[in-house]
Amino acid sequence: MFKKILIANRGEIACRVIKTARRMGIQTVAVYSDADARAPFVQMADEAVHIGPAPAAQSYLIADKIIQACKQTGAEAVHPGYGFLSERTSFAEALAAEGIEFIGPPVGAIAAMGDKIESKKLAKQAGVNVVPGFVGEIEDTEHAVRISNEIGYPVMMKASAGGGGKGMRLAYDEKDVREGFESVKREGLNSFGDDRVFIEKFILNPRHIEIQILGDKHGNILYLNERECSIQRRHQKVVEEAPSPFVTPAMRKAMGEQCVALSRAVGYYSAGTVELIVSGADATGESFYFLEMNTRLQVEHPVTEAITGVDLVEQMIRVAAGEKLEMTQADVKIDGWAIENRVYAEDPYRGFLPSTGRLVRYQPPVDGWTEDEDEDANGRRGVDGIRVDDGVYEGGEVSMFYDPMIAKLITWGETRDEAADKQVAALDQFEIEGLGHNIDFVSAIMQHPRFRSGELTTGFIAEEYPEGFTGAPASEELQGKLAAVAAFVATARADRARRVDGQLAPHRLVPPSEWTVTIDKAAYEVVIDDEDVTVNGVEVELAMEYTPGDRLIEAEIDGETIGIRVAPTRTGLKMITRGAIHDVQILPSRVASLSRHMIEKIPPDLSKYLICPMPGLLVALHVGEGDKVEAGQPLAVVEAMKMENILRAEKSGVVKAVNAKAGESLAVDAVILEME
Repeated sequence: MFKKILIANRGEIACRVIKTARRMGIQTVAVYSDADARAPFVQMADEAVHIGPAPAAQSYLIADKIIQACKQTGAEAVHPGYGFLSERTSFAEALAAEGIEFIGPPVGAIAAMGDKIESKKLAKQAGVNVVPGFVGEIEDTEHAVRISNEIGYPVMMKASAGGGGKGMRLAYDEKDVREGFESVKREGLNSFGDDRVFIEKFILNPRHIEIQILGDKHGNILYLNERECSIQRRHQKVVEEAPSPFVTPAMRKAMGEQCVALSRAVGYYSAGTVELIVSGADATGESFYFLEMNTRLQVEHPVTEAITGVDLVEQMIRVAAGEKLEMTQADVKIDGWAIENRVYAEDPYRGFLPSTGRLVRYQPPVDGWTEDEDEDANGRRGVDGIRVDDGVYEGGEVSMFYDPMIAKLITWGETRDEAADKQVAALDQFEIEGLGHNIDFVSAIMQHPRFRSGELTTGFIAEEYPEGFTGAPASEELQGKLAAVAAFVATARADRARRVDGQLAPHRLVPPSEWTVTIDKAAYEVVIDDEDVTVNGVEVELAMEYTPGDRLIEAEIDGETIGIRVAPTRTGLKMITRGAIHDVQILPSRVASLSRHMIEKIPPDLSKYLICPMPGLLVALHVGEGDKVEAGQPLAVVEAMKMENILRAEKSGVVKAVNAKAGESLAVDAVILEME
């Protein structure tokens, strides 16, 4: 077994590998850029080596620097994590030339399956169903249009070397192809150094299901069941679960055996994932097609660990060291249900725009990487079925240079509903301040009736939130409970205020007991006295503790425990729970009747400005001063977190002034141009 390994990655996956290596008695080496000098993974590792500036192209993507760090520290092997160099054949070959073991699959398998075009050809030869499409090289936009017309819309344009949702565009007509083809090429070149693109038929009502593969160097290959990854946004996974609510035992066996056969055809070993697209309209489950094989560890691997009890990182290390798998296919079981939500630095209330900045506050529901977990199947389920994999810290920064993921929240339960309920409860306990995040959004998904029914497709988000996300709907019952909590908080704050020294006749001041609480335009009359609480005349059983200044309240209301994040506002509270933000007005009842006389403040009209929605690089500006534009016309392209965002005109008009130029780095809300 290795004595020391180097992790050629950053963030939560670096922490993840270090955790397992430490348990195995293996020393670890971290490599870090300027942006990550104070990151948790650097502190966790036994040694750390600085490898360059913040941009990945100048640090994490330079193989020579990784190899030099291995020589400097005496690391015998490298775990690449996912992304960066994890599927770069040249990196694996360079390590081999230096006698350093690559903790991953053989170079031949990476080469065969890492190229989407070549992998589809191999899959066809192996008798695996593949999606109809064009797998040759595409010359230019006109060629792409001809191919798309022949295949039939809708089509998906993908960068050949792409991954992680980058370098992908869905086209419903010729116009979409003309607009998106060059962007796909640029994203492929910028993120992966390869601008080749392929086009394939887009399967309607598709489910994205993947099979976890694990093999050793002695010819043993297993499948560790499936993961359902259908809930995606912009082709990037948001929610993953294992097992899939759609897959039957017969489907699981058919998919698993086919994926094992494909892996065997390329001499695969280590952990890998075969991604399949499955027609949700076909109840037989026979309509599944090969998409690609990811020759690395997946972001969502914890849900497989939770239901199988297998530590995939440990197995990767053991396989790389030449050990045989100790398990057989018959040993692979399914115990319970696991769900993973990716907590991203993006603002769902503003169209999911990337949100970089400092984590002013970061408190997960349970600590990540705790040392007191049982190191068995239960340990891989976290604390009481709640596990957080993260790589950030309070006061740290979510950088524009890397992926926007803040953390992964994994929950395990005996049933799917139990795992989902734990997600909702844990998300309510998550405290993140300083930047936008998607906690409310994923909580809303966990509560959504369609999610609970298991009727999932990759179009779930677009279909269920066509007008964007405004928060999970709150029932009248929940609103009433929040009103009771809000009145209790207001009473506690008023009680403290009356004790401030120097007030007129403080001994005669008493906090109000009757409150009018307005939530989402619904008013509730709440009365709080020494013995009971009533909401609109109905008694409520409320048990909670609150001290002015508390940010997180745990209240038991009529037998239900609810976690609520609170922040004071001028006229009440901002209450965040169950996937929504509620601006709550709390007034003494004798004052509330006068509030209707207050003049409403009207926000300024910003519709004539094109405003940069997030910090990013202005890649292209399509119009100039004096140009006429139509509603929906592309005006500019802003790149943020490796993704290109097309900014369009909200209405027709004429460009009055241009305030920025291509190549400039823009701050959020910077004015790009002004319309007459």
